[in-house]
This record gives sequence, C-alpha cells and structure tokens, in this order.
Amino acid sequence: MLGAAHEAYSVVRDTFEESSEALGYDLWKLVSEGPEEQLTLTEFTQPAILTASVALYRCWQAEQGALPEFVAGHSLGEYSALVVAESLSLADGSRLVQTRGRAMQSAVPAGEGAMAAVLGLSDAVIDEICVTHCDDDAYVGAVNYNSPGQVVIAGHAKAVNAASEFMKEAGARRVLPLPVSAPFHTPLMQPAAAVMAEAFQTIQLNDAKIPVISNVNAQPHRKAVDIRRLLVRQVAEPVMWTQCVITLLQAGCGRFVECGPGKVLTGLLKRIDKEAVCAALEDPEALRAAAKWNE
Repeated sequence: MLGAAHEAYSVVRDTFEESSEALGYDLWKLVSEGPEEQLTLTEFTQPAILTASVALYRCWQAEQGALPEFVAGHSLGEYSALVVAESLSLADGSRLVQTRGRAMQSAVPAGEGAMAAVLGLSDAVIDEICVTHCDDDAYVGAVNYNSPGQVVIAGHAKAVNAASEFMKEAGARRVLPLPVSAPFHTPLMQPAAAVMAEAFQTIQLNDAKIPVISNVNAQPHRKAVDIRRLLVRQVAEPVMWTQCVITLLQAGCGRFVECGPGKVLTGLLKRIDKEAVCAALEDPEALRAAAKWNE
C-alpha cells in the first residue's frame, strides 16, 4: 500500500507518523511489513485505509493546490472525506475508525453474519427478494448500492444464503459471498452505532469547510451536528453510493479524484456515468497527471 508514494512524498511519511502517534503503534510498519493477519483485522484495516487516503489527498494538494468543490467517501471513506474537509482531525479520525472497526466486528458473533455482492439485478428486484426473506430472527437487506447492477446484501448468514439463491433464480449474473463475517450497515450493527455515539462525544467535530456528501441521505452537509448524527446512523444503515455520485453529477461535478489504495470507486463511477473523468491517485505518476488538470 502506497510504497512508491511513501518514497516520493514526505507528506505521506508525515501523515502516517501523525496517525501512528495517535494510535500508539507504528502504522506504516504494520502496513508495509505486517503481520498480515493483524492488518486484515478491521480495527487495524480501517485506520490504515483512512491514513492512506488522507496521505494521497495531501499529495494531490501539494501537486496542484486547488480545493475540491465537494468531498465524499464510501462507508469508511466518509471519515477520510471529513478529515479532508477539516471537520475531523486525522488523529481523532484514526482513533474513531479503530473504535468503529472493533465495535462493528464485535456487534454480531463470528459466523452469524454474512455479506454478498449481487451483480446484474436491479435495485428494486434485490430489495423485493430481501423483504420476502427477512424476519425477526433472520435479517437480510441491501447495504451498499454501489452502482447500477452492483449491490451488496448483508444480514444473518442463513437469510443471506437463502436470498442469494433466489437472486440467482431471478437472473443475477453472479452472487459473490464476501470474505467478512460481520453484516456491516444493517440494523444488526445497532450496538456498534451506540458505541460510536459515545465515541463522538469524546472528540472535537467542526463544521466542514467543504461540503461532505453523506452516505445515509446522499446530500451535502457542513454542520457538525448533522455530520455527527448521520455518521452514527451510517454504521447501521445502507451506503447510498450510487445516489451520492448522482448528487455530485447533478451539482455539476465532471472531474473526480479517488484518494485511496486501489481503483474501486473509479470503476463504480464509470458504471454510473461513462462520461465522468476520474483519476485514481495511487502512485506518483497518477498524482502528477491529475495535477495537470488545472493547467
């Protein structure tokens, strides 16, 4: 993760040091050397991805200097967006997402939850199948509306498995079980939402200097009171990513930069709007190319 950028930009090294000081351990050492079994635990993965995303944004700023009109992030990425918008400090953000990861993982006993990606079905069909396979002791629902034809479902494992079979029969191109045991962004995460509500009382949250698109309602927000309320809800409610992107497109956004490891959001953006221009800023070459947009 970020090996080339870490060598090329001192701001990457400084950003990881900032998070490491807040967390009490060497985050860059964990990212670059492992052990992998620790890094893949969500309580460590979340601060690692947050820090990498903020580091790449800071590199992009160092290259070109212009502020974005809006910021948005998918699930965990919303915290990165809030750090960029100066609503949340990186130190507080790192500690918050570590708490978030720990709380989300422990909200449901291991083995009881499941998630699956559904490809090639409409949102309406997926929602209908989930409703018919959901009851008090076996919840399943759509949790990530990622793009047209790509939705993630989650809930109790037995309900997810049953709904997955019906989605295949309904014409889904593929239904892919995801390698997680916690059903993120479902009502089963309410215990984690309660933990986050308490955690937000211990940190300073400011009004955002750049409008931040909320995963919960796909609308821009600046007020700290609204941001806090929506982030607590976000833990146990679906990520409305397709609508978030549509909100940005309707606001006139035509160029997007993805700050984080990988190119997942760039791919989703192209599925939502083939004409949108997007750059994934994962390495120095991509950073320098995106910086030339303003020339």
